[in-house]
Amino acid sequence: MRKPCETLRLYQKMTDFRALLELLKTNGIEFIVIGGAAATAHGSARLTRDLDVVYRRTPKNIQRLADALAIHKPYLRGAPPRLPFQWNSQTIERGLNFTLETDLGNLDLFGEVTGGGNYEQLLPHSESRRIYDVVCRCLKLRRLIEVKRAAGRPRDLEAVAELEALLEESRRATPKKD
Repeated sequence: MRKPCETLRLYQKMTDFRALLELLKTNGIEFIVIGGAAATAHGSARLTRDLDVVYRRTPKNIQRLADALAIHKPYLRGAPPRLPFQWNSQTIERGLNFTLETDLGNLDLFGEVTGGGNYEQLLPHSESRRIYDVVCRCLKLRRLIEVKRAAGRPRDLEAVAELEALLEESRRATPKKD
């Protein structure tokens, strides 16, 4: 059984998915939701602790991303507390993928993902969806399965079976065209 202080610490680290999505959306950032939040949008029952997005790597989008997140104290998740880290457009331009802690929760920013590519490559495989009451781009189910399979991590491979069942269910629910 957890001590009350441990439970409080876990609660404080919960990600506010809606707030993060609204932040990205209202600041005009071009992104596609992938990972656990995308799986949830497709009907998965699995829980996720972070929001995973692929962001467009244009100078304008990078600047918007840097500006929007700056006030939410982004810091490299798992990095030592006093490690010098400056969040700005130059940091994003010099990097590619970032696993961040923010005061809104955990956010994983991907310039590209294994088995999927970058924003431009994933855009044709995305669709507009309402996620946590925010309308945004979300990776389509078939492509999400491919990306999770390519990632090859045990938790991704475990999720693939459920996602394939959801894909099969959606196929059966959609009438065939003559």
